[in-house]
Amino acid sequence: MATFLYKLGRSAFRRRRLVALLWVALLALAGVGAATAPTATSSSFSIPGTEAQRAFDLLEERFPGGSADGATARVVFKAPAGQSMKDPENKAKVEKTVASLKSGSDQIARVTDPYTGQAVSQDGSTAYVSVAYKVNGMELTDETRDALKATGEAAQGQGLTVEIGGDALQSMPETGAGEIVGVIIAGIVLVITFGSLVAAGLPLLTAIIGVGIGVSTITALASVLDLGSTTSTLAMMIGLAVGIDYALFIVSRYRAELAEGRAKEEAAGRAVGTAGSAVVFAGLTVVIALVGLAVVNIPMLTKMGFAAAGTVVIAVLIALTLIPALLGFAGDKVVGRKQRKAAKADAAADASETGTGNGGKAGAKATAKVNAGTRWARFVLRRPLMVLLVGVIGLGAIAVPAASLEMGLPDDGVKPTSATERRAYDLLSDGFGPGFNGPLLVVVDGDKAVADKTVETIKGLKGWAAVTPATPNKAGDAAMITVVPKDRPSSVQTENLVHDIRGATGDEVLVTGATAMNIDFSQKMNDALLPYLALVVGLAFLLLMVVFRSILVPLKAALGFLLSVVAALGAVVAVFQWGWLGSLFGVEQTGPIMSMMPIFMVGVVFGLAMDYEVFLVTRMREAYVHGARPGEAIVEGFKHGARVVSAAAVIMIAVFSGFIGSSEQMVKMIGFGLAVAVLFDAFVVRMAIVPAVLALLGHKAWWLPKWLGRVLPNVDVEGEGLAALDKKDADDDTDGRGPKGPDGDRELVTV
Repeated sequence: MATFLYKLGRSAFRRRRLVALLWVALLALAGVGAATAPTATSSSFSIPGTEAQRAFDLLEERFPGGSADGATARVVFKAPAGQSMKDPENKAKVEKTVASLKSGSDQIARVTDPYTGQAVSQDGSTAYVSVAYKVNGMELTDETRDALKATGEAAQGQGLTVEIGGDALQSMPETGAGEIVGVIIAGIVLVITFGSLVAAGLPLLTAIIGVGIGVSTITALASVLDLGSTTSTLAMMIGLAVGIDYALFIVSRYRAELAEGRAKEEAAGRAVGTAGSAVVFAGLTVVIALVGLAVVNIPMLTKMGFAAAGTVVIAVLIALTLIPALLGFAGDKVVGRKQRKAAKADAAADASETGTGNGGKAGAKATAKVNAGTRWARFVLRRPLMVLLVGVIGLGAIAVPAASLEMGLPDDGVKPTSATERRAYDLLSDGFGPGFNGPLLVVVDGDKAVADKTVETIKGLKGWAAVTPATPNKAGDAAMITVVPKDRPSSVQTENLVHDIRGATGDEVLVTGATAMNIDFSQKMNDALLPYLALVVGLAFLLLMVVFRSILVPLKAALGFLLSVVAALGAVVAVFQWGWLGSLFGVEQTGPIMSMMPIFMVGVVFGLAMDYEVFLVTRMREAYVHGARPGEAIVEGFKHGARVVSAAAVIMIAVFSGFIGSSEQMVKMIGFGLAVAVLFDAFVVRMAIVPAVLALLGHKAWWLPKWLGRVLPNVDVEGEGLAALDKKDADDDTDGRGPKGPDGDRELVTV
């Protein structure tokens, strides 16, 4: 593989105008396709195989036109002190709002008047208007949401306290600001890392081009493939992350090859042949993690995973072709001004010392120069056991809270008090009880006798505040029962009530509603976690075994990743479930951890972790294969890779941390979880535990049974084929005109 990628890199460098033109044409084509494609609506949300979904399907069949799984909204009114919502003046204001809502959107199925629907609290202080929509919350248009908000604002100006709750207002949080901040921070880190604006700009430019092509393609195909407007969210986040990382790796290796005195085209070929091999396999591990989301069997997640995987493939192709092409355009500017001056001074000194017979001084001087990565690697080599114990025990202690993980979906009760949904939630809790925010819908597949028996059975259970009489359909073969829990929707008591109803009734009784759907969704995510981990980690283990031709190195990589993810989950539980340091991160209400969090963290962090693992350890493997001792190989890997991996990790931590400031609890939780996961994995696992384990294992780290070595394909990630080219070039260099390239062209090996 290294030889093929080497030739690809040289070819892209030599034909840089054609390569750049092709990528620009692809970007333009994708942009035109996105601009001319029909506007995509949010795709429908379903959870196949769950009881809540079966109940919704039964409702659609037996109660046609009822919009059982449609979005809902509640416009909540509270009378001023000393007044009642039953007063004629306040009643007229509410009825005016009801009329306005009915004419507000053609997506509305029905609007229920509180005075005919018994939606006024016993003390008369609170009332609410129920709004049911024909489609679910993800399919509502912006115009419908705007009409709902406008109606609430108009009612607010009439002297009543008016707040709006329900899933009708839920929409995908805006992430543009976080991405912009992330790109700015990435630029600063890259400038510091490379000391050159041109070198820093290349990873940013190519990452943006890759994301632009990926997201535009998703937008263009959204209507045809029912991808929905939310599908590109994960693709944008992952595409930006790996796009910067992969380009960073190639540019860094290119500069290292130039520093060794290679010609620019040769340096580009070798950068793609060596670091490019690591990029290919790192990209494959990310694709495995994203495509593996199909294991969860939730169509929306599957589409998001495949779309993001496509964007990763684009990022890999850009790193292998567009980066070497742009390096050809950059010329000497890819190296900072100080480095260029230093290189010229060193070259002059070398020439002078060689002429006087003191050529060895320059080599000694170069050998004496060590960077921070080298110093850290030597420190770990001196105390590997201590570093290993500190790292493992430290992450293990942070992981302890993960044992108390409670998963669920956050409701409006965890939103900040500045949000109208939170204020509506609190008004309903005060006026009608906390369980009123998450009623359960019980669907009976049977006649009136079965329905009445179900009502009596439910009343014999604990944890309910109200149970309505059964409402039959026109055919009389099905009925609906509404159950109001005593506790808030996300509480353990409400979850127990759902399980109790399902356990006490037969197969003809199904429990659904937003609360039951959230419970089933959380259970499905929980059940899918272990199979997903087994698939992703198992396939990645096999892939890394091919890359490193070792059993213990991939095993160490997988175990280290699991340790960092569990530690990150422990930190999330401590902050968002227990409330530790909650005020520091703006957590106003603790509650269960979002049920998608573990799988989402595994999918995203696994890809980034394997990026760092492959890039760092590949340099070690490369040095080991070329004759270095195990300790020397570790130092060599950190000498060239520590700075780049650290920069990549800092960029990702900064990007994810930008989301912690969001007012949305879900976004805040995702940002915090991903940031600490990358922090733990990059700086504790990859920078400390990995070299410590390799130091303790020595030669055994690279052991592979002979029979397995014969079975596994040799993909030559270490560039052994390029080493053979070096030997051939040296043999051919007999006329003083420089060695030949693989195509027979003479190379002038100077910078």
